[in-house]
Amino acid sequence: MESLRPGFRTSLKLPVIRNTQESLFLRPPSFCSRSLARTSNCLSLRTQNRLAFRGSYLNSRLECGSGVEIAASWSSEGEELKDGVKKKLAVFVSGGGSNFRSIHEACVAGSVHGEVVVLVTNKGGCGGAVYARDNDIPVVLFPRTKEEPNGLFASDLVAALRRYEVDFILLAGYLKLIPMELIRAYPKSILNIHPSLLPAFGGKGYFGMKVHKAVIASGARYSGPTIHFVDEHYDTGRILAQRVVPVLATDNAEELAARVLKEEHCLYVEAVAAICQGRIVWREDGVPLIQSIDNPNLYS
Repeated sequence: MESLRPGFRTSLKLPVIRNTQESLFLRPPSFCSRSLARTSNCLSLRTQNRLAFRGSYLNSRLECGSGVEIAASWSSEGEELKDGVKKKLAVFVSGGGSNFRSIHEACVAGSVHGEVVVLVTNKGGCGGAVYARDNDIPVVLFPRTKEEPNGLFASDLVAALRRYEVDFILLAGYLKLIPMELIRAYPKSILNIHPSLLPAFGGKGYFGMKVHKAVIASGARYSGPTIHFVDEHYDTGRILAQRVVPVLATDNAEELAARVLKEEHCLYVEAVAAICQGRIVWREDGVPLIQSIDNPNLYS
């Protein structure tokens, strides 16, 4: 069985995958080796039914010795094979939105297989909202307050995100508590970034420079950003990724914040890339892990 782009032929013999009602573990042909290299000639494997891959969603590009690239994707628990569909992202900000910019730039560059389709903010004039408008990204105000009388209620926000067909929500310096309506509507699909190594220096009141001042005052030797899934409380959701940043003896809060922020930009992009590729695996005890893009048997 083979499906080729128009005008492209190959003499390679491909394995036949027959219809079955049983779960299959689809493995690449033995003559292929894993590669992330791109090529204009793409060969795809297709079946007439759904294939159940027991594990996480895995997008893989396989390059044969002849230079022919096989693009295949597997999804978990019976999802249909998909190739090339970008995930739609909603980003929430309250300030300048430097992490939002990093994620958007990574999406535009292609290092994240996603697209920022809407920005949500509680401050319509913040730097993140200005950047969104400059890049033709719709801006939604939430919640409704005296300062933002045009803001949405929680139920209206969920409806708006559904209209934008949002797959994942990314909090990037958003200082409001996420309502339960949104958490129920997007289970295991909302990420937040925090500028300390949670569970230390997290919770209500710990944000921005307050975190870094508290870290230095405590005498902690290490800090760094944390990416975690969002639950109904501040900074208590399951931790997905962390990056360690040393606290120097001469650091002030501004110096530490600058080094942590640099790592935030890298770590958040890596985490978003993983969730857009379906490389998040949930351990039996509820801990999320990131599957390596180079070796599916390795997790972090």
